[in-house]
Amino acid sequence: MRLDRFVCKSTELLKCDAIQHINNGEVCVNGVAVRNEAVQIHENNQITLKGQNLTARAFRYLLINKPANMLCSNVDGVYPSIFSLLDVERLSELHIAGRLDADTTGLVLITDDGRWTFAITSPSGECHKVYRVKLAKPLVDDAAERFLQGIALDGEQGLTLPAVLQIITAKEVLLTLTEGKFHQVKRMFAAIGNKVLSLHRESIGAVNADVEVGQWRYLTDAEVKSFNA
Repeated sequence: MRLDRFVCKSTELLKCDAIQHINNGEVCVNGVAVRNEAVQIHENNQITLKGQNLTARAFRYLLINKPANMLCSNVDGVYPSIFSLLDVERLSELHIAGRLDADTTGLVLITDDGRWTFAITSPSGECHKVYRVKLAKPLVDDAAERFLQGIALDGEQGLTLPAVLQIITAKEVLLTLTEGKFHQVKRMFAAIGNKVLSLHRESIGAVNADVEVGQWRYLTDAEVKSFNA
């Protein structure tokens, strides 16, 4: 975690104020004054501000069942931010672990733990995300095989990672991915001559969107730890 972020997470200081204290030499890491706010610190480091030990607040892990026409963003834009649905303190400390498009619905994970987010979003983590997809046209016969082999996307080098396509009906499927390229699901189906009419993320790893649309909850300890297994 960056030093300025740790100071903010251990106090009620705004980022600009935390940086000022660091630049003034008032923050020490293991007894040594550090004036670079971007320095990475670890859990076993002793951090002090003006001689007082700092202890970061516990990380938070939430899920929300995202409605359509809302943004996976910390601020409102063309549509309102999903953060407007949350009733929690210090919203500015939170970020989204894997965004969805404005018109896509379903499971979104929210946290202030950057390492946890990396385990979810990095393709190397092989975290499975399952999407329910409704299509404009019936699937071509070899769609499942082509998705498993990888799809060439416009503007991308190489193929997508293998994806599992479970056919529900000719125009409805469950798609399991382990990566999250820009508009990936829509682009994959476009590459085989189809169009996505609706897209809903049902699960990430072992966590499901088990609350009503527009509702949220904290993850259980078991759910949090499942991404570090």
